Amino acid sequence: MTTQTAPFDAAADTGSDTGTDFTTGPRRFRWWWVAAGAATAVTLAAVGGTVYLHGTSGVAAGGVADCADAPVSGTGDPDAAADVCAVVEGLEASWAAHDAEAYGAAFTADATYTTFAGTHYVGRQDIVDSHAALFEDVLEGTRLDSSYLALRFLTHDVAVLTVRGDTYEGDTPGTPTKVQTYTLVRADGDGSWSVAAFQNTQRKALMERVQFLWMPGTVPAAER
Repeated sequence: MTTQTAPFDAAADTGSDTGTDFTTGPRRFRWWWVAAGAATAVTLAAVGGTVYLHGTSGVAAGGVADCADAPVSGTGDPDAAADVCAVVEGLEASWAAHDAEAYGAAFTADATYTTFAGTHYVGRQDIVDSHAALFEDVLEGTRLDSSYLALRFLTHDVAVLTVRGDTYEGDTPGTPTKVQTYTLVRADGDGSWSVAAFQNTQRKALMERVQFLWMPGTVPAAER
């Protein structure tokens, strides 16, 4: 009895019972490494770019540590400047003591207070109540740090103080990440100064750096 076998087809033989096509496997393998290498290069470039942008995002106008040394302009007088500085320095002391009532006492009865998160408080009591809650929670143990940029008197009885400020814990402040504006008014009766409006803006260092590189015309004069 003669047994017939099927003719051998070399083209159909893949070299494996699993059916793996070795003619395309190495090509797929090479492309996988190319894709992985490209992804790694992009990641490293992004990380390196971010590090560079952060490293070059410092400010030239950093302010001064003492309010008395801040540049003064407008129609104010030296005594008025000292009184304005005393108000803000009192705010720092009240904050350090976590005394919400004393902190709020530095504001006018109808003062407005806008946080870096965009929360807007109206009135002294609103400011007192919110800070009492904050001092017992996320701001517990914190202190205020301010670097003074400028004090400008709009009139004899209205002043705007701009600072770079932030909260910190421990004994050593860090680099302020916010720009804060205090608008102060002088009372008619005793001539004391109080904060009528406070605005707190978070500085986005990376975003600012990208903007300045992309649109150099947006760089403030003080940072050129």
